[in-house]
Amino acid sequence: KNISDLSLNSTDCTQVVVPEEVFFTVAAAGILENLLVLIAVIRNKNLHLPMYFFICSLAISDMLGSLYKTLENIFIILCKMGYLTRRGDFEKKLDDAMDSMFILSLLGSIFSLLAIAADRYITIFYALRYHNIMTLRRALVILAILWIFCAGSSIAIALFSYEAATVIPFTILFPLMMFFMLCLYIHMFLLARSHAKKIASLPTSTVHQRTNMKGAITLTIFLGVFLCCWAPFVLHILLARFCPHNPYCACYMSIFHVNGTLIMCNAIIDPMIFAFRSPELRSTFKKMFCCAR
Repeated sequence: KNISDLSLNSTDCTQVVVPEEVFFTVAAAGILENLLVLIAVIRNKNLHLPMYFFICSLAISDMLGSLYKTLENIFIILCKMGYLTRRGDFEKKLDDAMDSMFILSLLGSIFSLLAIAADRYITIFYALRYHNIMTLRRALVILAILWIFCAGSSIAIALFSYEAATVIPFTILFPLMMFFMLCLYIHMFLLARSHAKKIASLPTSTVHQRTNMKGAITLTIFLGVFLCCWAPFVLHILLARFCPHNPYCACYMSIFHVNGTLIMCNAIIDPMIFAFRSPELRSTFKKMFCCAR
């Protein structure tokens, strides 16, 4: 509310408001789609692989992002109706809990993408030893460590969100992780051709190489969608913290609702990428819908 008031007072830019019905529709669609992905992976034993478990981790992160925006809008509606106040102790704790959920969603998405990137890297460059390096048990341990770290970090950041020492590392983490993944992709694609030539003599090398490169391309699509959907909101946080009185910053912050909608759109687009790029997942969806009918 303070950011909205400030942007209206210091700039002539009109506040862009997204209807609450749009928020709830997009959020509900994102939650349902990602829930379908989780159910499909659980039901199909052929999908009980590290790669799909990492995809499930990303789906959970997307669900948390949509759930956060849904609860936030319910909170705003209750405030407008007079059932809640903006300054009460209970409301402050509720706001901290929602902020923690938002940060958990962002961190979960970043580290899930990192895990998927590492899995694709091992698949491409250590194909013959992949099943020894990335076992199902090891993948579950990695996910447990990642989510424990993300949960602890989200609570700490939400509690101390007004401290610059907390905001700066959080905002730096986003471009740092994106830069690391970008370097990993560049390294992956530059070495893919030479690696393909080295294993060309193997009988199944062509099939494996095509499959692995398809996975790398899918991961690149994930990263592009993630950047487009999350980067505007992260930029909003930076501007609100470091230049709230600047008219240009305030003008950008006037599209706060649009940036929030983009986060929820990420939760809708990711499952579509899963279904479009994975024949096994498409087949599972078809069987699920046929059984339902």
